Amino acid sequence: MFDLPALREAAAFVHQHVPATAQHAWPLLAERVGCKVWVKHENHAPTGAFKVRGGLVYVRSLLASGKPPRGLVTATRGNHGQSMALAARQAGIPLVIVVPEGNSREKNAAMRALGAELIEHGVDFDVAREEAARLAAELGYEMVPSFHAELVRGVATYALELFEAVTDLDCVYVPIGMGSGICGLIQARNLLGLKTQIVGVVSSAADAYAQSFERGRIVTTATADTFADGMACRVPHPDAFALIREHAARIVRVSDEEIAQAMRIYHETTHNTAEGAGAAALAALLQERDSQQGKRVAVVLSGANIDRQRYAQVLLD
Repeated sequence: MFDLPALREAAAFVHQHVPATAQHAWPLLAERVGCKVWVKHENHAPTGAFKVRGGLVYVRSLLASGKPPRGLVTATRGNHGQSMALAARQAGIPLVIVVPEGNSREKNAAMRALGAELIEHGVDFDVAREEAARLAAELGYEMVPSFHAELVRGVATYALELFEAVTDLDCVYVPIGMGSGICGLIQARNLLGLKTQIVGVVSSAADAYAQSFERGRIVTTATADTFADGMACRVPHPDAFALIREHAARIVRVSDEEIAQAMRIYHETTHNTAEGAGAAALAALLQERDSQQGKRVAVVLSGANIDRQRYAQVLLD
């Protein structure tokens, strides 16, 4: 996919636009889980999520090709869209984003504020993705995939920061949407020659990657009905699945209630906001806390972009 010099080069480029995020070991959080745990704070990135790194590197690769696209089209639940909108605006490239109907209002507003044209279509992400492909062909724009080597190389810069800041990690928990976050983590771990276990996390209501991992082949699901929209995937990407199948230790399912509890714990112990997918890694660690006692563990807080009313409801429950 890419080698270590290429990853370090991407990190240098990303850091021209996005400061490195912190990885904090919060004492109160450690008390709750019973082990030394570091939180990788991708919720502190400029768009509130880790995806911004990938968009910057991906759009740079398009410009370097010598034939910049007339425009771009992509599908998203929000964080990938904000990433692409920021990068496309900097490059002066028109961008159309397709989101499912009923998508997060605040994520939609953020994408529009970054200059994207937003279209709502379909019942979920996978239907929106089909519409995005149709629009790209109709407009003569380039379709931006949700998973691509350059997206992963950009995203992997967060993993490089984590592994170089915290040594001898036994395990890292990371949410899985379309797969760039976990694949970036796996690739960085492998390139650095570390033995750290990588544990993927999915919603129990959107567990296509978990089913695929268990069966050794791609399995799709009929629905992805979870409020953790960043993990609401029904159709795994083949390249992401291949890397996860070979290099992840396991995939853990977490319920919406477990995710909500992890969001509350983040607020109580660190006063950080976590969206559903952002809290999933901590939810999985809490589920497996007995097996992680005394170990050095990290969790990826991948994003903080949740609508105010939904977040208020979660905190009050």
